[in-house]
Amino acid sequence: MKYILVTGGVISGIGKGVIASSIGTILKHCGLHVTSIKIDPYINIDAGTFSPFEHGEVFVLDDGGEVDLDLGNYERFLDVTLHRANNITTGKIYQQVIECERRGDYLGKTVQVVPHITDAIQEWVINVAKVPVTDDGKEPEVCIIELGGTIGDIEGMPFVEAFRQFQFRVSHESFCCVHVSLVPQPKSTGESKTKPTQASVKELRGSGLSPDLIVCRSEMPIIDEVKQKISNFCHVKPDRVICIHDCTSTYRVPLMLEEQGLIQFIAERLQLNIATPARPKKFMWKWRDLADRHDNVRKVVEIALVGKYTQLEDAYASVTKALQHSALFVNRRLNLSYIEATSLEEATKIENPVKYHQAWQILCRSDGVIVPGGFGKRGMEGKIAAVTWCRTTRKPFLGVCLGLQAAVIEFTRNVMNWKDANTTEIDPESPYPVVIDMPEHNPGQMGGTMRLGKRTTIFHGDSILKKLYGNVGSIDERHRHRYEVNPEFVDKIEEAGLHFVGRDESETRMEIMELPVSTHPYFVATQYHPEYISRPLKPSPPYLGLLLAAVGKLQPYLNNAMASNTTSEDGENSDEDIVGILRRNISNVSLSATSTPVTPSHLSLKSPVVTD
Repeated sequence: MKYILVTGGVISGIGKGVIASSIGTILKHCGLHVTSIKIDPYINIDAGTFSPFEHGEVFVLDDGGEVDLDLGNYERFLDVTLHRANNITTGKIYQQVIECERRGDYLGKTVQVVPHITDAIQEWVINVAKVPVTDDGKEPEVCIIELGGTIGDIEGMPFVEAFRQFQFRVSHESFCCVHVSLVPQPKSTGESKTKPTQASVKELRGSGLSPDLIVCRSEMPIIDEVKQKISNFCHVKPDRVICIHDCTSTYRVPLMLEEQGLIQFIAERLQLNIATPARPKKFMWKWRDLADRHDNVRKVVEIALVGKYTQLEDAYASVTKALQHSALFVNRRLNLSYIEATSLEEATKIENPVKYHQAWQILCRSDGVIVPGGFGKRGMEGKIAAVTWCRTTRKPFLGVCLGLQAAVIEFTRNVMNWKDANTTEIDPESPYPVVIDMPEHNPGQMGGTMRLGKRTTIFHGDSILKKLYGNVGSIDERHRHRYEVNPEFVDKIEEAGLHFVGRDESETRMEIMELPVSTHPYFVATQYHPEYISRPLKPSPPYLGLLLAAVGKLQPYLNNAMASNTTSEDGENSDEDIVGILRRNISNVSLSATSTPVTPSHLSLKSPVVTD
């Protein structure tokens, strides 16, 4: 096993996750099996109880693990399925050590940070690194470990000490350290300042770890003289100082690393047989074409996101990524507008009429609307108002989790005339509790008590989403919710015209709702979170449907997809096939942006697809 530790200096949020994901992407294209571990030094057991304003969204894995959003980056970049153990927190380590102490595993010894905590960290890394994360079940060959926070943080010290010991526990050829640091470029002088990086590396070396590679984050490219200066003062070779400046998209980062000799460095440092004098002609073609496609799309699609946590864009990181994946598919550049749900409420019209009318103006000029998940009372009426507008104006709409619940409440209030319909989360005494808490929900215990992880949804009858998923009978998607549609009201709601076309295996939990196409072009909501498994070349079907409807191409797309019966036996398209489509399309994008979009894996490769 080869281990690559990625640390950060100067500031947090510098892009360690993207750098780590990009390194993994390059190694995967070299034919290696790669896994990732994210270390978060906070004492929380997991990210499940975080406010979105603290750390952004909570990402959910197949096994129900609630983890840091960086694991979403790893899954999207590497196309792997990670597990809850791939996210290490101080809370998990201390919990494990304390449980061992209570059982008497330490034979009465004094339990200390060194060696007990540091040993537990090392054992965790070694065990998790061996767990397969790909469908073929093969054990990974390289484990990329991102240490959260910045070097010098007091809460991260046990982890730094653990890896100081770890580098000697494994061989020198099996461990390397990549340090990501900021090189600021003040506009007043235009010079690249290396002192912050020098201080950061000095702190790292003082902790017993020496960086083998320094990745310099900057606004603009840095010149060779700056790299040489960093090399001299940080004790690394000049060719081991890499610059990653701000670029047009994160899809460019793996390409930039590869162009600056990352493969040669890793091959030499970790003694991997992956370096060749010339890379294959198709090496990383899908990433190159994806980056080019992103940069060359000209036409714009306007999507409005009505949410509760819009002050921090990372609160909807996976939603944003899923929208971007689908926008590229339909040859549009995504222009995403965030609308605070409370701004759409009548109370805001009285308190702040300017803010109220601005929010409604943004909503009205959008091509499509998404109402994502959330918890609590705040902003619920604003979300319901947005749903009403979408339903009555036939504006393409996608609800996710709480968005589905808001749509059901809106429909029962305004179509079925149940004016007091509500969710028991907000009004436990409602005469029409159309959304209720689930039996397994434990109100006295917040962490890990929701319906979490991958669950099966079975389609009932014909529907838009069933067609978008490739006319399969069932799907597996990830969930994160405490409340659900009340099954006692389902029959009456369906009689009124709102159809629940997807249900769980017991048929008591409503997973997908739609209005008929004859009533609305795209009024869809899901109880699950489809954004969690969206991929750059495999956009999530519900999000794809929203973007297709927003550009007026949904029905032609569905008709063409249904007309084709040329899907392979396993229903999958190879990366080479997808790359071939991309390569043929890129040449037509630069001027007109009318090329044929990528066909996702669940649809036929030869299906006629949407063009302008």
